[in-house]
Amino acid sequence: MPDQSKHVHEDSEGEDEELADGDLSAVKPGFLEPCKMVLVVRTDLGMSTGKIAAQCGHATLACYKALQKTNPALLKHWERTGQAKIALKAGSEDELLELEAIAKSLNLAARSILDAGRTQIAAGSRTVLGIGPGPVELVNKVTAKLRLL
Repeated sequence: MPDQSKHVHEDSEGEDEELADGDLSAVKPGFLEPCKMVLVVRTDLGMSTGKIAAQCGHATLACYKALQKTNPALLKHWERTGQAKIALKAGSEDELLELEAIAKSLNLAARSILDAGRTQIAAGSRTVLGIGPGPVELVNKVTAKLRLL
């Protein structure tokens, strides 16, 4: 099945420039410090559970790839500590963009997924924001006020 999403960080037209990554290599969790990845899902789009699952998969992979080259030690730590992933709700694209900017300012990996528009959602719709993985306390600075999906 073809990839039905486009990651913002692959956009060559400069939309990314205002949300440029921080220093992804700067995040260094303590030896036993818990880490997690957060997937923030837009609830205003009315996506089916299957669509949400697919979009979360794309966001997870995008964040993983972002850290694979820049901070492999963080990925290994997250993998060793259980690969925690939490799904949270957001009510709008503006909320996702704000969360993405905050996450990047804290040197966290943050990747938005833009839908290709082949199924339920209009092309170019920002569906899910992946944040992390990163230390729980750092990720919570971005997402603590959000509710579970």
